Amino acid sequence: MQVVISGIGTAVPMHQFEQAEAGAVAAQFSGANAEQAHLLNALYRLSSVETRGSVILNRADGPLTERQEFFPPRSSEFLDGPSTADRMRCFEAAAAPLAVSAASRALQRSSVDPERVTHLVTVTCSGFSAPGFDFALIRELPLRSDIERTQIGFMGCQAALNALRVARAFVLADPQAVVLVCCVELCSLHYQYGWDSEQIVANALFADGAAACIVQAAPADAILVPSPSRILASGSTILPDSADAMSWRITDHGFRMTLSSQVPSLLSQFIRPWLTEWLSTHGLTPADITQWAVHPGGPQILQVFAKSMELTRTNLRNSYEILRQHGNMSSCTILFVLDRLREQGGEGPCVAIGFGPGLTAEATLLV
Repeated sequence: MQVVISGIGTAVPMHQFEQAEAGAVAAQFSGANAEQAHLLNALYRLSSVETRGSVILNRADGPLTERQEFFPPRSSEFLDGPSTADRMRCFEAAAAPLAVSAASRALQRSSVDPERVTHLVTVTCSGFSAPGFDFALIRELPLRSDIERTQIGFMGCQAALNALRVARAFVLADPQAVVLVCCVELCSLHYQYGWDSEQIVANALFADGAAACIVQAAPADAILVPSPSRILASGSTILPDSADAMSWRITDHGFRMTLSSQVPSLLSQFIRPWLTEWLSTHGLTPADITQWAVHPGGPQILQVFAKSMELTRTNLRNSYEILRQHGNMSSCTILFVLDRLREQGGEGPCVAIGFGPGLTAEATLLV
Protein backbone atom coordinates (compact mmCIF):
# COMPACT_ATOMS: atom_id res chain seq x y z
CA MET A 1 0.00 0.00 0.00
CA GLN A 2 1.08 3.56 -0.77
CA VAL A 3 -0.23 6.76 0.84
CA VAL A 4 -0.72 9.28 -1.92
CA ILE A 5 -1.89 12.80 -2.67
CA SER A 6 -4.39 12.02 -5.39
CA GLY A 7 -5.38 15.61 -6.20
CA ILE A 8 -4.71 19.22 -5.23
CA GLY A 9 -7.05 22.20 -5.62
CA THR A 10 -6.26 25.88 -5.11
CA ALA A 11 -8.27 29.10 -4.96
CA VAL A 12 -7.54 32.81 -4.61
CA PRO A 13 -9.86 35.78 -4.01
CA MET A 14 -11.75 37.26 -6.95
CA HIS A 15 -9.75 40.51 -6.89
CA GLN A 16 -6.03 41.19 -6.71
CA PHE A 17 -3.83 44.26 -6.38
CA GLU A 18 -0.50 45.24 -7.88
CA GLN A 19 2.46 45.34 -5.52
CA ALA A 20 3.72 48.63 -6.96
CA GLU A 21 0.50 50.42 -6.01
CA ALA A 22 0.39 48.72 -2.60
CA GLY A 23 3.75 50.26 -1.70
CA ALA A 24 2.42 53.75 -2.27
CA VAL A 25 -0.73 53.06 -0.24
CA ALA A 26 1.38 51.58 2.59
CA ALA A 27 3.00 54.96 3.13
CA GLN A 28 -0.40 56.45 3.94
CA PHE A 29 -1.32 53.78 6.48
CA SER A 30 2.09 53.80 8.17
CA GLY A 31 2.28 57.55 8.64
CA ALA A 32 5.59 57.56 6.78
CA ASN A 33 7.57 60.70 6.12
CA ALA A 34 9.14 61.30 2.69
CA GLU A 35 12.28 59.30 3.47
CA GLN A 36 10.31 56.41 4.95
CA ALA A 37 7.93 56.41 1.98
CA HIS A 38 10.93 56.01 -0.33
CA LEU A 39 12.14 53.06 1.77
CA LEU A 40 8.68 51.49 1.66
CA ASN A 41 8.52 51.67 -2.12
CA ALA A 42 11.96 50.07 -2.36
CA LEU A 43 10.97 47.27 0.04
CA TYR A 44 7.82 46.49 -1.95
CA ARG A 45 9.81 46.45 -5.20
CA LEU A 46 12.39 44.05 -3.73
CA SER A 47 9.78 41.68 -2.28
CA SER A 48 9.70 39.47 -5.43
CA VAL A 49 5.90 39.87 -5.32
CA GLU A 50 3.99 41.37 -8.25
CA THR A 51 0.35 40.65 -7.39
CA ARG A 52 -1.59 39.52 -4.33
CA GLY A 53 -5.20 38.59 -3.68
CA SER A 54 -7.31 39.99 -0.87
CA VAL A 55 -10.87 39.31 0.26
CA ILE A 56 -11.33 42.94 1.30
CA LEU A 57 -11.27 44.17 -2.31
CA ASN A 58 -14.75 44.75 -3.70
CA ARG A 59 -13.94 45.46 -7.35
CA ALA A 60 -11.22 44.83 -9.90
CA ASP A 61 -10.42 48.32 -11.19
CA GLY A 62 -9.68 51.77 -9.90
CA PRO A 63 -7.31 53.22 -7.31
CA LEU A 64 -6.50 50.71 -4.60
CA THR A 65 -7.72 52.98 -1.80
CA GLU A 66 -11.15 53.13 -3.49
CA ARG A 67 -11.43 49.37 -4.03
CA GLN A 68 -11.94 48.55 -0.36
CA GLU A 69 -13.82 49.92 2.63
CA PHE A 70 -12.57 47.62 5.37
CA PHE A 71 -9.45 49.57 6.35
CA PRO A 72 -10.26 53.25 7.02
CA PRO A 73 -7.57 55.90 6.43
CA ARG A 74 -5.22 56.26 9.38
CA SER A 75 -6.26 59.08 11.69
CA SER A 76 -6.29 59.99 15.35
CA GLU A 77 -9.57 58.06 15.57
CA PHE A 78 -8.22 55.02 13.68
CA LEU A 79 -4.59 54.72 14.71
CA ASP A 80 -4.55 50.92 14.60
CA GLY A 81 -7.28 50.00 12.15
CA PRO A 82 -10.23 47.62 12.63
CA SER A 83 -10.67 45.64 15.82
CA THR A 84 -9.87 41.96 15.95
CA ALA A 85 -13.60 41.27 16.29
CA ASP A 86 -14.25 43.09 13.00
CA ARG A 87 -11.44 41.17 11.31
CA MET A 88 -12.81 37.85 12.57
CA ARG A 89 -16.29 38.69 11.30
CA CYS A 90 -14.76 39.24 7.87
CA PHE A 91 -12.83 35.96 8.15
CA GLU A 92 -16.00 34.05 9.01
CA ALA A 93 -17.80 35.43 5.95
CA ALA A 94 -14.95 35.09 3.43
CA ALA A 95 -13.14 31.88 4.42
CA ALA A 96 -15.89 29.42 3.52
CA PRO A 97 -16.28 30.28 -0.20
CA LEU A 98 -12.52 29.97 -0.79
CA ALA A 99 -12.40 26.69 1.14
CA VAL A 100 -15.27 25.20 -0.86
CA SER A 101 -13.71 26.30 -4.15
CA ALA A 102 -10.31 24.74 -3.38
CA ALA A 103 -11.80 21.55 -1.93
CA SER A 104 -14.14 21.09 -4.90
CA ARG A 105 -11.17 21.24 -7.27
CA ALA A 106 -9.20 18.75 -5.17
CA LEU A 107 -12.10 16.29 -5.20
CA GLN A 108 -12.57 16.70 -8.94
CA ARG A 109 -8.88 16.15 -9.68
CA SER A 110 -8.86 13.09 -7.43
CA SER A 111 -12.03 11.66 -9.00
CA VAL A 112 -13.28 11.17 -5.43
CA ASP A 113 -16.97 11.45 -4.61
CA PRO A 114 -17.50 13.66 -1.52
CA GLU A 115 -19.43 10.84 0.17
CA ARG A 116 -16.24 8.75 0.20
CA VAL A 117 -14.33 11.26 2.36
CA THR A 118 -13.99 9.88 5.87
CA HIS A 119 -11.72 12.51 7.50
CA LEU A 120 -11.54 16.30 7.23
CA VAL A 121 -8.41 18.18 8.35
CA THR A 122 -8.78 21.97 8.34
CA VAL A 123 -5.87 24.37 8.67
CA THR A 124 -5.65 28.09 9.43
CA CYS A 125 -3.67 30.56 11.49
CA SER A 126 -5.41 33.73 10.33
CA GLY A 127 -8.92 33.43 11.74
CA PHE A 128 -11.23 31.43 13.94
CA SER A 129 -14.95 30.91 14.41
CA ALA A 130 -17.04 28.01 15.62
CA PRO A 131 -18.71 26.54 13.73
CA GLY A 132 -16.01 27.21 11.18
CA PHE A 133 -15.39 26.70 7.49
CA ASP A 134 -15.36 22.95 8.13
CA PHE A 135 -19.16 23.17 8.48
CA ALA A 136 -19.37 24.98 5.15
CA LEU A 137 -17.38 22.18 3.51
CA ILE A 138 -19.65 19.52 5.01
CA ARG A 139 -22.80 21.39 3.96
CA GLU A 140 -21.82 22.54 0.47
CA LEU A 141 -19.63 19.81 -1.04
CA PRO A 142 -21.47 17.98 0.62
CA LEU A 143 -19.57 15.66 2.97
CA ARG A 144 -20.95 13.03 5.32
CA SER A 145 -22.35 14.29 8.60
CA ASP A 146 -20.36 11.64 10.49
CA ILE A 147 -17.02 12.72 8.99
CA GLU A 148 -14.14 12.79 11.49
CA ARG A 149 -12.83 16.35 11.87
CA THR A 150 -9.42 17.64 12.97
CA GLN A 151 -8.39 21.30 13.19
CA ILE A 152 -4.74 22.40 12.94
CA GLY A 153 -4.55 25.97 14.18
CA PHE A 154 -1.97 28.68 14.61
CA MET A 155 1.05 26.72 13.35
CA GLY A 156 1.91 29.24 10.65
CA CYS A 157 3.36 28.77 7.19
CA GLN A 158 4.38 25.14 7.72
CA ALA A 159 0.97 23.91 8.82
CA ALA A 160 -0.08 22.22 5.57
CA LEU A 161 2.83 19.83 6.09
CA ASN A 162 1.65 19.12 9.63
CA ALA A 163 -1.73 18.34 8.07
CA LEU A 164 -0.16 15.92 5.57
CA ARG A 165 1.45 14.09 8.48
CA VAL A 166 -1.93 13.76 10.21
CA ALA A 167 -3.62 12.65 6.99
CA ARG A 168 -0.95 10.04 6.29
CA ALA A 169 -1.35 8.65 9.82
CA PHE A 170 -5.10 8.27 9.32
CA VAL A 171 -4.59 6.33 6.09
CA LEU A 172 -1.85 4.12 7.55
CA ALA A 173 -4.18 3.29 10.44
CA ASP A 174 -7.11 2.56 8.10
CA PRO A 175 -6.40 1.94 4.39
CA GLN A 176 -10.08 2.68 3.63
CA ALA A 177 -9.72 6.24 4.92
CA VAL A 178 -10.00 9.12 2.46
CA VAL A 179 -8.77 12.41 3.94
CA LEU A 180 -9.58 15.92 2.73
CA VAL A 181 -7.03 18.51 3.88
CA CYS A 182 -8.14 22.13 3.45
CA CYS A 183 -6.08 25.23 4.29
CA VAL A 184 -7.55 28.75 4.27
CA GLU A 185 -5.57 31.87 5.12
CA LEU A 186 -6.85 35.46 4.95
CA CYS A 187 -3.65 37.21 5.97
CA SER A 188 -4.64 40.55 4.47
CA LEU A 189 -7.16 40.96 7.31
CA HIS A 190 -4.23 41.46 9.65
CA TYR A 191 -2.71 44.46 7.93
CA GLN A 192 -1.03 46.59 10.59
CA TYR A 193 -1.01 50.38 10.73
CA GLY A 194 1.94 52.48 11.87
CA TRP A 195 5.68 52.38 11.37
CA ASP A 196 7.11 49.10 12.66
CA SER A 197 9.79 47.35 10.60
CA GLU A 198 8.58 43.82 11.33
CA GLN A 199 4.98 44.66 10.50
CA ILE A 200 5.99 46.52 7.34
CA VAL A 201 7.74 43.40 6.04
CA ALA A 202 4.66 41.28 6.83
CA ASN A 203 2.38 43.86 5.18
CA ALA A 204 4.51 43.66 2.03
CA LEU A 205 4.38 39.87 1.67
CA PHE A 206 1.21 38.28 3.03
CA ALA A 207 -1.90 37.53 0.99
CA ASP A 208 -5.08 35.45 0.90
CA GLY A 209 -5.74 32.03 -0.58
CA ALA A 210 -6.94 28.47 -0.04
CA ALA A 211 -5.61 25.07 -1.00
CA ALA A 212 -6.86 21.53 -0.49
CA CYS A 213 -5.76 18.00 -1.26
CA ILE A 214 -7.02 14.44 -1.03
CA VAL A 215 -4.84 11.89 0.76
CA GLN A 216 -5.70 8.20 0.39
CA ALA A 217 -4.29 4.71 -0.11
CA ALA A 218 -3.20 3.30 -3.46
CA PRO A 219 -2.03 -0.21 -4.37
CA ALA A 220 1.68 -0.79 -3.85
CA ASP A 221 2.21 -1.40 -7.57
CA ALA A 222 0.13 1.56 -8.77
CA ILE A 223 1.81 3.89 -11.27
CA LEU A 224 1.36 7.39 -9.89
CA VAL A 225 0.73 10.31 -12.24
CA PRO A 226 1.30 13.17 -11.66
CA SER A 227 4.43 13.19 -9.51
CA PRO A 228 5.28 13.85 -6.71
CA SER A 229 2.34 11.95 -5.25
CA ARG A 230 3.46 9.33 -2.71
CA ILE A 231 4.10 10.55 0.85
CA LEU A 232 7.08 8.67 2.24
CA ALA A 233 7.89 10.43 5.51
CA SER A 234 7.59 13.59 7.60
CA GLY A 235 10.17 15.38 9.71
CA SER A 236 10.11 18.27 12.15
CA THR A 237 12.60 20.25 14.19
CA ILE A 238 12.78 23.30 16.44
CA LEU A 239 15.91 25.27 15.65
CA PRO A 240 18.11 25.89 18.71
CA ASP A 241 17.60 29.12 20.67
CA SER A 242 14.91 30.30 18.28
CA ALA A 243 11.85 30.82 20.49
CA ASP A 244 11.91 34.58 19.86
CA ALA A 245 12.83 34.41 16.16
CA MET A 246 9.28 34.35 14.82
CA SER A 247 5.90 34.75 16.48
CA TRP A 248 2.23 35.27 15.58
CA ARG A 249 0.14 36.75 18.36
CA ILE A 250 -3.43 37.96 18.75
CA THR A 251 -3.79 41.65 19.62
CA ASP A 252 -6.74 44.00 19.90
CA HIS A 253 -6.23 45.01 16.27
CA GLY A 254 -5.54 41.79 14.41
CA PHE A 255 -2.79 39.20 14.58
CA ARG A 256 0.72 40.59 14.85
CA MET A 257 3.90 39.01 13.52
CA THR A 258 7.37 39.40 14.95
CA LEU A 259 10.23 38.40 12.69
CA SER A 260 13.74 38.62 14.10
CA SER A 261 16.71 39.61 11.96
CA GLN A 262 18.27 36.35 13.24
CA VAL A 263 15.99 34.16 11.09
CA PRO A 264 18.36 34.03 8.07
CA SER A 265 21.40 33.21 10.20
CA LEU A 266 19.47 30.52 12.10
CA LEU A 267 18.41 28.88 8.86
CA SER A 268 21.90 29.19 7.41
CA GLN A 269 23.44 27.58 10.47
CA PHE A 270 21.03 24.74 11.19
CA ILE A 271 18.86 23.79 8.23
CA ARG A 272 21.39 21.81 6.16
CA PRO A 273 22.69 19.70 9.09
CA TRP A 274 19.15 18.83 10.14
CA LEU A 275 17.93 18.01 6.63
CA THR A 276 21.04 15.94 5.96
CA GLU A 277 20.51 13.89 9.11
CA TRP A 278 16.78 13.46 8.47
CA LEU A 279 17.24 12.37 4.88
CA SER A 280 19.95 9.90 5.90
CA THR A 281 17.36 7.99 7.96
CA HIS A 282 15.60 7.34 4.65
CA GLY A 283 18.76 6.38 2.75
CA LEU A 284 19.06 9.74 0.97
CA THR A 285 21.36 12.76 0.83
CA PRO A 286 20.48 16.33 -0.17
CA ALA A 287 22.12 15.66 -3.55
CA ASP A 288 19.57 12.88 -4.19
CA ILE A 289 16.64 15.31 -4.03
CA THR A 290 15.62 16.26 -7.55
CA GLN A 291 12.60 18.46 -6.74
CA TRP A 292 12.24 21.08 -4.02
CA ALA A 293 8.97 22.61 -2.85
CA VAL A 294 10.14 25.35 -0.48
CA HIS A 295 7.64 27.64 1.20
CA PRO A 296 8.27 31.13 -0.24
CA GLY A 297 8.14 33.04 3.02
CA GLY A 298 9.98 35.85 1.27
CA PRO A 299 12.91 36.32 -1.10
CA GLN A 300 15.50 36.27 1.67
CA ILE A 301 14.21 32.95 3.02
CA LEU A 302 14.52 31.40 -0.44
CA GLN A 303 17.98 32.86 -0.98
CA VAL A 304 19.31 31.60 2.36
CA PHE A 305 17.79 28.16 1.84
CA ALA A 306 19.26 27.86 -1.65
CA LYS A 307 22.71 28.87 -0.45
CA SER A 308 22.58 26.52 2.54
CA MET A 309 21.49 23.56 0.41
CA GLU A 310 23.79 24.43 -2.53
CA LEU A 311 20.87 25.00 -4.88
CA THR A 312 20.29 27.51 -7.65
CA ARG A 313 17.36 29.84 -8.21
CA THR A 314 16.29 27.43 -10.96
CA ASN A 315 15.87 24.67 -8.36
CA LEU A 316 13.40 26.92 -6.52
CA ARG A 317 11.78 28.49 -9.58
CA ASN A 318 8.30 27.25 -8.63
CA SER A 319 8.54 28.80 -5.18
CA TYR A 320 9.65 32.10 -6.69
CA GLU A 321 6.85 31.97 -9.25
CA ILE A 322 4.14 31.40 -6.63
CA LEU A 323 5.60 34.24 -4.55
CA ARG A 324 5.56 36.49 -7.62
CA GLN A 325 1.98 35.69 -8.57
CA HIS A 326 0.31 35.36 -5.16
CA GLY A 327 2.59 36.51 -2.33
CA ASN A 328 2.90 34.55 0.91
CA MET A 329 -0.45 32.89 1.67
CA SER A 330 0.90 31.24 4.83
CA SER A 331 -0.08 27.55 5.13
CA CYS A 332 -1.78 27.37 1.71
CA THR A 333 1.32 28.35 -0.21
CA ILE A 334 3.25 25.08 -0.10
CA LEU A 335 0.31 23.25 -1.72
CA PHE A 336 0.35 25.84 -4.52
CA VAL A 337 4.04 25.02 -5.06
CA LEU A 338 3.41 21.25 -4.97
CA ASP A 339 0.53 21.65 -7.42
CA ARG A 340 2.83 23.45 -9.86
CA LEU A 341 5.46 20.72 -9.51
CA ARG A 342 2.84 18.06 -10.25
CA GLU A 343 1.69 19.95 -13.35
CA GLN A 344 5.26 19.95 -14.65
CA GLY A 345 5.92 16.29 -13.87
CA GLY A 346 9.46 15.06 -13.37
CA GLU A 347 11.13 12.42 -11.28
CA GLY A 348 11.43 12.50 -7.48
CA PRO A 349 12.35 12.34 -4.74
CA CYS A 350 10.92 15.68 -3.63
CA VAL A 351 11.25 17.54 -0.34
CA ALA A 352 8.51 19.99 0.65
CA ILE A 353 9.59 22.25 3.50
CA GLY A 354 8.18 25.21 5.39
CA PHE A 355 9.09 27.30 8.40
CA GLY A 356 6.90 28.50 11.24
CA PRO A 357 6.90 30.30 14.57
CA GLY A 358 9.47 29.05 16.94
CA LEU A 359 11.61 28.92 14.65
CA THR A 360 10.47 25.49 13.44
CA ALA A 361 10.96 23.56 10.22
CA GLU A 362 8.52 20.98 8.89
CA ALA A 363 9.38 18.73 5.95
CA THR A 364 7.66 16.06 3.87
CA LEU A 365 9.42 13.54 1.64
CA LEU A 366 7.53 12.56 -1.54
CA VAL A 367 8.13 10.69 -4.78
